[in-house]
Amino acid sequence: MPNVAVEPETEKKSRDLGSMSLLQHLEELRRRIIYSVAAAAICTCVGWWYAKPLFEKMSIPIKQALINAHQDPTLSYLNPTDPFNTYLKIGLIAGLFIASPIVLYQVWMFISPGLYRNEKRYILPFLFFSVGLFVSGGIFGYKIVYPGALDFLITQATNFKANITITEYTSLFLTIMIGLGIIFELPIVVGFAALMGVVTPKFLFKHIRGAIFSIFVVAAVLTPTTDPLNMTIFAAPMVMLYLVSIAIAWFVHPAQRRKRREKRAKESGDRP
Repeated sequence: MPNVAVEPETEKKSRDLGSMSLLQHLEELRRRIIYSVAAAAICTCVGWWYAKPLFEKMSIPIKQALINAHQDPTLSYLNPTDPFNTYLKIGLIAGLFIASPIVLYQVWMFISPGLYRNEKRYILPFLFFSVGLFVSGGIFGYKIVYPGALDFLITQATNFKANITITEYTSLFLTIMIGLGIIFELPIVVGFAALMGVVTPKFLFKHIRGAIFSIFVVAAVLTPTTDPLNMTIFAAPMVMLYLVSIAIAWFVHPAQRRKRREKRAKESGDRP
């Protein structure tokens, strides 16, 4: 009986990865975008329904800072449409956040055909850590960075009467919260870059001093105050996230995955 060459599993997987044509990729992208937009639209309606209690929660830091400075904690508006537009913006942001697991799942489903079968098991950790890190960034800003920054800014203006509008305050609040949430996604971004072989842990560690400098520059831009203490508080978790990113890059880099596969193959081959 002639010997039939059996195609190795890894080669078969590699061959299957590029089986989709350009039109199939575009159709898949279109489908994922439609699902994401539909989820975002539905969740935006839900977010708009809860916009008023959400704004009450958002306004706690500024009201507390105004009370601490012995000023009127009531926020104002200059245009009759400002309250409606503010609630609409809050509803949109809340809806996008609520829909983020669905959107991230659609992103994962779009890129998953380019991954090996054993790599697709990362979908649940990907969703969990993506949402968890974003929420952690928002909580860090809401509980630590934002109240201290507002206290500092308002106590520096004791000779003036505060007349803070809901539009300006909402823009500042969302900028800080979303900015911190995106920054906290650094390990996910670096993890994907390392997974695709774009960066290596050696490269990240070699440029750690430049990364720390860049982190403090970003912190200086995003921090609403000019004092070094708040900037350091802002930058400290970013530095820790960068160090975590190096560890993640080492774990998911193709070279390390190849070594683990070879080790498992060797161990299975040594068994009787």
